[in-house]
Amino acid sequence: MTTTKHLQISRIDFYLVSIIGASFALLSIPIIINLNISPIEITFVSILLLILFFVIFANIALGIAALIAKYIPIIFQIAKFAAVGAFNTFLDWGVLNFLILITGITAGIGFSIFKSTSFILATIAAYFWNKYWTFNSKEKSNTKEVGRFISISVIGFVINVSLASLIIFIFHKTTVVTPEQLANIAAACATLASLVWNFLGYKLFVFKK
Repeated sequence: MTTTKHLQISRIDFYLVSIIGASFALLSIPIIINLNISPIEITFVSILLLILFFVIFANIALGIAALIAKYIPIIFQIAKFAAVGAFNTFLDWGVLNFLILITGITAGIGFSIFKSTSFILATIAAYFWNKYWTFNSKEKSNTKEVGRFISISVIGFVINVSLASLIIFIFHKTTVVTPEQLANIAAACATLASLVWNFLGYKLFVFKK
């Protein structure tokens, strides 16, 4: 059971969520470029404004969650899990789009390798953020815990990469969207599928107290 102490907001929570917010901004840049959805040119100034927006938004969202948590304590932990999940999603998609951007590869074995790389990096980040921030675990990492985490993550990895690659394989000849847009649609579907699995696994199996 999570203690009330673990559900109270602190200054370090605002520092960490600010890091997450800034990461959103930086990781969204290759996504925006590939999707060609920004009406504003990507410049140094626009990047700074984007960072400022996400940092402020992340802090406000966490602050609101902390207020609600006074009446429904578990909301604060859920908010942190959501923030970490969003960060991992942006890390996954950001790395994927960066690799696509510098290589021009949007399908085939190259795409599968890129998606595998981005997912693995996001999974490693998920372990540390969830262990030490979301679930506030004070215990040192041990073989048993890491083994459980790897087991859950491997299955999540197979779900994520297989689904994304399958969508690309089926719809790669479509003319409705660009190859870059299709790659991101595939990534979104894969993320949703693996997110459910990972949440249940981390909460009930890996970091269960």
